[in-house]
Amino acid sequence: MPTSIPHWAAGAPYAGTSGLTAPVTNPATGAVTGTVALASDADAHHVIESAAEAVAAWRATSLARRTQIVFRFRELLNSRRDELASIITAEHGKVHSDAVGEVTRGQEVVEFACGISHLLKGSRSAAVSTGVDVHSVRQPLGVVGIISPFNFPAMVPMWFFPIAIAAGNTVVLKPSEKDPSASIWLARLWKEAGLPDGVFNVLQGDKTAVDALLRSPQVAAISFVGSTPIAEYVYCEASRFGKRVQALGGAKNHMVVLPDADLDLAADAAVNAGYGSAGERCMAISVLVAVEPIADDLVARIAERTRTLVIGDGAAGTDREADMGPLVTRAHRDRVASFVASGEAAGAKVVVDGRQTAVAGEESGFFLGPTLFDQVTPDMEIYREEIFGPVLSVVRVRSYEEALALVNSNPYGNGTAIFTNDGGAARRFEQDVEVGMIGVNVPVPVPVAYYSFGGWKRSLYGDTHAHGVEGVHFFTRGKVVTSRWIDPANRPAGGLELGFPRND
Repeated sequence: MPTSIPHWAAGAPYAGTSGLTAPVTNPATGAVTGTVALASDADAHHVIESAAEAVAAWRATSLARRTQIVFRFRELLNSRRDELASIITAEHGKVHSDAVGEVTRGQEVVEFACGISHLLKGSRSAAVSTGVDVHSVRQPLGVVGIISPFNFPAMVPMWFFPIAIAAGNTVVLKPSEKDPSASIWLARLWKEAGLPDGVFNVLQGDKTAVDALLRSPQVAAISFVGSTPIAEYVYCEASRFGKRVQALGGAKNHMVVLPDADLDLAADAAVNAGYGSAGERCMAISVLVAVEPIADDLVARIAERTRTLVIGDGAAGTDREADMGPLVTRAHRDRVASFVASGEAAGAKVVVDGRQTAVAGEESGFFLGPTLFDQVTPDMEIYREEIFGPVLSVVRVRSYEEALALVNSNPYGNGTAIFTNDGGAARRFEQDVEVGMIGVNVPVPVPVAYYSFGGWKRSLYGDTHAHGVEGVHFFTRGKVVTSRWIDPANRPAGGLELGFPRND
């Protein structure tokens, strides 16, 4: 019987009152495995109110106590990561090893948050004027909302909530309705770690839930990851209601391969970055820019590797170890297939076609195999649009300068990579490319947790990236105190003391 997936408010499951639900499916089988509650405005208000009621007590909790709870959460997560990974695979479809990797990368931010004390320190200047001192402090914002996408149901929320909670905020997480169970699992783990009720809450739902967070006067800030059109909407709507916003949008990531590169390394990287997690990640490489005369050789190497990939159910304990699982829903699978048809119709060469991929015993799953296009040009839809699937497009250029111009002219600026054995070329690329995250012989340059994650141009709305020092600053605000204490021994005899600055 399908599982009912509730909201989470005030430290307990909350069924809601709307009566509305959406189906949750296993992408490998197509079977409906659960139903998730969809919030009404009243449900959203209840969950947000739970977070608001917990703010005063949590921000007054000592920093030492807050970090102790975060550390306990870290220990519990570390011991049960396989359990969470299995939940992710069952609802998202990515293979179990990839899901374990997702949890591991999210846990890096939890570990970073365990050491947040150093980053919450203020500063002090004594005697800036006679008898006057100045000091600064950083304080939490209050209730913060997190709106996360389907492709990383654990990692993306963990980019934000460990830092938000450690800094003294309370959280309302709105996960994707496509794979919502991970959020409730995380809520239960926080409760086991000793987090007070109301500090971490989950609001399930669709646009009604999103808009409630964007417009609620009790929510001080919004962190969002998703497509660029929705990121733009979230940024504009939340800003209209006076909120602090970081909205990470879509991507069209390029991997530039220079003629001197190790082509075996580049081909391995292209397969990993193009088809890992079925291409459903904002840091996927979807465009390979081959600087001639290497394109024929490189395409052949990629095609050879692509045909060896095992496609199937990625759940742990299955008969064979799959390299790539299904896409998240049938509708998304069909959307990706329509892009493949568009590229073929536009004249791109289909080197490997994943549309006819069949997985024995899993005929109802949402599978689409790796697809490789050659002879792609920038005017084609498959180049312009974010496909968000296992489709890799090869664009041929004649020089480094042409490759750089291609990357910089793209409206997105999330991630990019260059493969070369020339340190000078790599350094020049680092300096000149207009992209937020860059890999040198690294195809998916996701920064470690103590650096910040985020792109440029239409890949980011707002001016603050996720986690790292920027994340700490996003979830806190500065306050500066100027104080003056009159020394009785120096009080002027007679007359008024008007407090004018003196520099004795």
